[in-house]
Amino acid sequence: MVHVVVHPGFHKTGTSSLQSLLGQNRRALKPYLTFYGKADFLAAGSAARIYGQKPYPWRLRAFRRTFDRFLASIPDAPVIVLSRETFSGSMPGHRRFPARLIRDYRRAAVPLGQQIIAALRARFGEDVQITFLYTLRDRESWIRSIYGHLLRSIHLRDDYDRFRARFPDLIAPRTEAEAIAKTLGVTAHFVTLEETGPRREGPASAVLDLLGVPQAVRDGLPPATRANAGQTRALEDRFLTMNRASREKAALKAAKDALLKAARVADKDNADD
Repeated sequence: MVHVVVHPGFHKTGTSSLQSLLGQNRRALKPYLTFYGKADFLAAGSAARIYGQKPYPWRLRAFRRTFDRFLASIPDAPVIVLSRETFSGSMPGHRRFPARLIRDYRRAAVPLGQQIIAALRARFGEDVQITFLYTLRDRESWIRSIYGHLLRSIHLRDDYDRFRARFPDLIAPRTEAEAIAKTLGVTAHFVTLEETGPRREGPASAVLDLLGVPQAVRDGLPPATRANAGQTRALEDRFLTMNRASREKAALKAAKDALLKAARVADKDNADD
C-alpha cells in the first residue's frame, strides 16, 4: 500500500526550509521517502494558487488536470511526500477576484484538498494511505511574517497596524488547519514552527518524525538553513516607502530585490566574522 504525505503549507511556516532540506537530500532519504516539491509540479502549484485568487470551477478543474498529469508522470513508491503551500490556495493578504481580500485558507483549501485526495485515489488505488501534514506557527508572528513577505513581493502600501486591522477575526492557523482537515476527513498532523525551528533539521523534522526516519540517517544530513527568511523592520520601512512612491512595477521589484540581496550578503558577512 502506498502512503502519501501531503504537506499543504501553510505559507510562512518554514515551508521553504523544509522543501530545501528534503529536496537536497533525496538520495540519502530514498529508502524512507520519495520527495516532490515546488520545482517538480510547477504547473499544479501555480494552478492551485490561481484557484485561490480566482475560485471558479474551471480553475479548480485546471488544477485537477495538471495534478493528474504530474501524478501520471511519477513512478510508484512506498512513501511519497508532496510539499507545496499553494495546495491550500493563495496567501492571505492577497486579493481574491474581484478585489476581495483573502483572509483565510478554508474557502480554497477544502476544494483543493478534495481534488488532491480524489486524484491520489485514482492514481494509487482506493486503499492509498493519505496523511496531511500542516506546518503552522503562532497567529501573531504568522500574520506579521505574511505582512513582511507581501511588502517585498507586491505593491502593499499599508503600514503594519493598518494591515493587521484588516483581519479583525483572524483565526489561529492551527484552529483553521484542524477545521480544514476535519472537513476533508483525512488523517492529519499539526506541527508548529516554534517546535521545529530550533531543531537541527528545522521544519523538515516534522516529516522525518512522521515517517520514522532513523536518527543515524538524520545525523548524516546537513543542518537545515533558513530559506525565504523575512527582513528587518528597518528594511520593511524602506519597502513601504518605496511601495507608496508608486514606482513602475518592474523597476520597483528590481530595486527591492537589490536591497534584499544586499541585506542578506551583509547578514552572511556578519555571521562569518
